[in-house]
Amino acid sequence: MDKRTANVEAEGAVCTADGVCAPAGEAAPASAAPAVSGETDGRLDIVSDAICPWCWIGKRQLDAALAELAERDGLRFEVRWLPFQLNPGIPPEGVERSTYRAAKFGSAERARELDARIAEAGRAIGLEFRYDRMERTPNTVEAHRLVRLAAPTGRQHAVMEEVFRAYFHEGRDIGSRDVLVGIGTSAGLDGETLDTFRRGEAARAEVLDEDHALRGAGLSGVPSFALDRHLLFSGAIPAGQMAEALRHAHRILAERRQGEAAPAG
Repeated sequence: MDKRTANVEAEGAVCTADGVCAPAGEAAPASAAPAVSGETDGRLDIVSDAICPWCWIGKRQLDAALAELAERDGLRFEVRWLPFQLNPGIPPEGVERSTYRAAKFGSAERARELDARIAEAGRAIGLEFRYDRMERTPNTVEAHRLVRLAAPTGRQHAVMEEVFRAYFHEGRDIGSRDVLVGIGTSAGLDGETLDTFRRGEAARAEVLDEDHALRGAGLSGVPSFALDRHLLFSGAIPAGQMAEALRHAHRILAERRQGEAAPAG
């Protein structure tokens, strides 16, 4: 991924490994299906983690932005989700959430303050974060495996939504393979894909390699968004601002390609 931006200036709330977050913007909730086949206007990569609350908020902002771009500009993008682990050191079975977060943020009170802040930002766009239901902080490699295997089916965006909902609203353990099979079923994944996920370690190496490569490229916060491998912005910025950033980046990259294709002399 090219860390050079397409001259887009945007910033929003991100999750980082040290738990630092910034305020998020507000936007009306909306839903849009990204382009998954046929002619598109570019590939939009979203780097996220399944336990990043700003990533769920950012996805909803993206849904609204995609709907605006399709309606007003006729632009449709292929959307791909890439893995990033905020807490790669968490054991495969996960950890008890309240104890872990109290240690991470210095106190249980501070952890609750951060949860309340995120819940408020979620309510502004129609999301209900139910931290009272969340008992464990999971290792997210299994969730990333499911999302990765969903890519060829065209259901990756839907799977990501169901993973976020299961964790942040339903309080389910998304580190459990059985729970994730149920999530994949709800998102419309076919039996062959679910069997591949359930029976072995398919896509684990790819997930870990991509996570490592993104860290090596200097990425430290999610969600992050890249158009045709050009990093545009990080954070759950408002949908209108997100749409304008994508519109602007698409125009610049298209002009750049045209210039490169023009005959010399």
